[in-house]
Amino acid sequence: MMQNGRKNILDFGAVGDGKTLNTEAIQKAIDTCETGETVYIPAGVFVTGALFLKSNMTLYLEEGSVLLGSGELSQYPVLYYSFEGLKAECYASLLNAGIGNETVENLTLEGKGTVNANGVELFFKEMEENRGKRGRAIFFSHVTNLTIRGITIRQSPAWCLHLLYCNQVEVKNVHIFTKYDEEGKRYEGIFNGDGLDIDSCCNVMVQNCVIASQDDCIAIKSGRDQEGRDVGIPSEHIYIRDCEFHSGFGIAVGSEMSGGVRDVKVSNCQFHDTFSIASIKAPRGRGNVVENIYFENCTHKNESKEHEACKWFRGALYIDQFYGYDTFDVDKKKQITEGTPKIRNIFMKNIQTETVAGHAVYIVGLPEMPIQNVVLEHICASGEYGLVTKNVEGLIMKDVMIKPE
Repeated sequence: MMQNGRKNILDFGAVGDGKTLNTEAIQKAIDTCETGETVYIPAGVFVTGALFLKSNMTLYLEEGSVLLGSGELSQYPVLYYSFEGLKAECYASLLNAGIGNETVENLTLEGKGTVNANGVELFFKEMEENRGKRGRAIFFSHVTNLTIRGITIRQSPAWCLHLLYCNQVEVKNVHIFTKYDEEGKRYEGIFNGDGLDIDSCCNVMVQNCVIASQDDCIAIKSGRDQEGRDVGIPSEHIYIRDCEFHSGFGIAVGSEMSGGVRDVKVSNCQFHDTFSIASIKAPRGRGNVVENIYFENCTHKNESKEHEACKWFRGALYIDQFYGYDTFDVDKKKQITEGTPKIRNIFMKNIQTETVAGHAVYIVGLPEMPIQNVVLEHICASGEYGLVTKNVEGLIMKDVMIKPE
């Protein structure tokens, strides 16, 4: 029974036994939710397919509750939305909002429960059927005033929490696990399993979160190549603070950044066995600009040799404009076009990093468009390799100690 604007999914026929399919019951609770009301998920394991949220509602997951993704592909319609910077046919995600350019506002997802997308099973099924790109655990698009607090998000077929074209976002006290289960065992088979993707979003605060990722812990993106430039929606005014990152590749900007990325501030974060702290990836063809990026007061220790420096990742602190290139000539200029990306005004301050894999610091720009204005201040960095810089104009280093192995 609904009490004080709360709709309990049990009253719509949901059963939390870990077996019964509850998609219809939960969706009915959502669809009948009126402005300002809450759909309440009590303790229990509720198997469900894709759910579609709407404006002016809260989805509340009680402690001990689990929304568990069904392993049946029929529960995930193929829709047209964005993945890796390009619009494509994609399987629906477990939780969805704003699909099809629908504008959503005042949406809250909170509680101490868990969203488990059943990614290991769905990954193989979606790849085999191949009717679209893999879905995410949560995909929210075109949402203004979005709050995500307290919940745990686990194993997705692809990226775990994907935010696209959202404005005024708070992600607080959220735990995201795309690499390990509750007992520390690795989810087998999933690749490209980012934790949180902030994609052409504005005014985003990420605070007091814990992310253990199979790929980038947080990736900040804004579309790819010509399509991304045509849409032209940047990611900007993004603040990440007081977070912990375990495994994966730290915080990345790019490589899809064709709408532009600006005003990103990362502070007071700890990185444990991540390959990198910070990476900025803007290869030829992307165009637009990455600027005014700040990393400060961060610590990093990587004792894992699972990954080595390669074309996909370079080291602890790196800016790479030849990302993904098998071979390249750092001295050979190409013609400047609208697809030539620019990187400028990058600041890294008060950072301690120690890694057994990759470069301590790697900064390599394009000869036709050098990286401009990079400031490294109060940095103590040790790595398998030391410092590499090329095609940088205005590199300032103050109180920097680099210790190659």
